[in-house]
Amino acid sequence: MFGKKKDGSGEATENAGKESEDLTTAPPLKPFSRKGTHAPAKPPTATSFQPEITRRIPDIPGSPTRRAGRAVGSDSESNRLVVGRDIRLSGEITACDKLVVEGSVEVTLSNARVIEVAPTGHFKGAAEVDEADISGRYEGDLIARERLIVRAGGHIKGKVRYGRIVIESGGEVSGDMQTLETSATDGNTD
Repeated sequence: MFGKKKDGSGEATENAGKESEDLTTAPPLKPFSRKGTHAPAKPPTATSFQPEITRRIPDIPGSPTRRAGRAVGSDSESNRLVVGRDIRLSGEITACDKLVVEGSVEVTLSNARVIEVAPTGHFKGAAEVDEADISGRYEGDLIARERLIVRAGGHIKGKVRYGRIVIESGGEVSGDMQTLETSATDGNTD
């Protein structure tokens, strides 16, 4: 039959006889008895798919523009506190690298690097920082060791000490204002 080899005389060789014996030991195939039984019982389960979703920084109208070059969650942004528009906060903030005020706060801020008061923000209290960027209202004591920026529409009222100051047209500062160098030498009457 199929597995037999015949030489010129019509006789099957020994190997062909062994192959045909192996073929006959397999059970015969059965036709499908019912319609649709040839499909697998359960669909194959896929591994759990977890897509990588990138975080998008929301664009909030009226808030200061954000730099697109910064990575979200980087070390420079890790100690950042944002007080939203309708949020009121009072107390003491001690471990904040950057404070962004869009709402209303009445706090004492120490050990911070930057304070930013948005046009909708109102800060009341005391702050000692390296840099201050005021676009809203600030009332109280402010020490900006390096730079103080008062934007158009920004209002500062109180005791202000600064390294350098920039006041845009429309910005207002009222109260006791001195550079840090002047206030440091005023204490010495040598």
